[in-house]
Amino acid sequence: MTFFKPAPIITVLGGSGYIGRTLTARLTRAGYAVRLLTRSREPTKSLWMLPGLDVREINVYDATQLTAALTGSAAVINLIGIIYETKKQTFARAHALLPQIIVAACAAAGVTRLLHMSALNADPSASSDYLRSKSEGEAAVRASNLRWTIFQPSVVFGADDAFLNTFARVLKRAPLLMAPSAQTRFQPVYVGDVAEAFCRALSLFSTVGKTFPLGGPRVYRLDELLRWLGETIGAARPILSTPASLALLQAWLLEHLPGHLMTRDQLRSMQKDSVCPDEKATALIELGITPTALEDAAPCWLRPR
Repeated sequence: MTFFKPAPIITVLGGSGYIGRTLTARLTRAGYAVRLLTRSREPTKSLWMLPGLDVREINVYDATQLTAALTGSAAVINLIGIIYETKKQTFARAHALLPQIIVAACAAAGVTRLLHMSALNADPSASSDYLRSKSEGEAAVRASNLRWTIFQPSVVFGADDAFLNTFARVLKRAPLLMAPSAQTRFQPVYVGDVAEAFCRALSLFSTVGKTFPLGGPRVYRLDELLRWLGETIGAARPILSTPASLALLQAWLLEHLPGHLMTRDQLRSMQKDSVCPDEKATALIELGITPTALEDAAPCWLRPR
């Protein structure tokens, strides 16, 4: 049973990121009109030709502006998130405060449906500021009277991701790679599958009040993933595990270099495997999606031409 037939307005926050761009394109293919809210139109330039797309520049932290922008929407999708903090943007502001503002704005604008992006291992007792802030955002959504659905992906891979592509650049330049938390396990999920999950869940009553962990069909240790990546891009390198005594120092050094390859907070996040509870992509399967294998999709953009 569905909430509405395709055609109503779906408002997307965070649509300029690579997950947001993929989801926005998927929604327009499904026949939805998409209202994309962003602080700057320029990063959304590649989407401007999509049918039914309305890009609006607003300050999403301004409750009055946000309420006005959400008015008339059938549903709201919040994808806003950061992976490291800056002086202007913190985890607490992006992941904990903003969901509270969004929930209040939805209520004021008469919007009853909210889909919210979180992360695997979001937990109020997590050692990572990132994961604790994600948990606070989830709590704000769950405490609302909205018809909410929460998604918790493992690391999301795609042609424009900041995970595989960053490590690929490092492997091409370095004679070897020292990997902190090399034994940590991940369950990479394809960006197209994440977008499809949001699109399918959008109008289904059966997804209301549910939290969906999202993972791909296979679990990898970080060192296994990096070896596969090196072989795929033609830059196989020795992958060495950084001793625990040096990992914190390594993370501190890397977070002060351009690119933020690793931060101390990310190192704390990696103290726990980023794997779905039963190590299977059951949430995708429940939504009728066949999970895409990393080996099937990623070589298309990673392999040397």
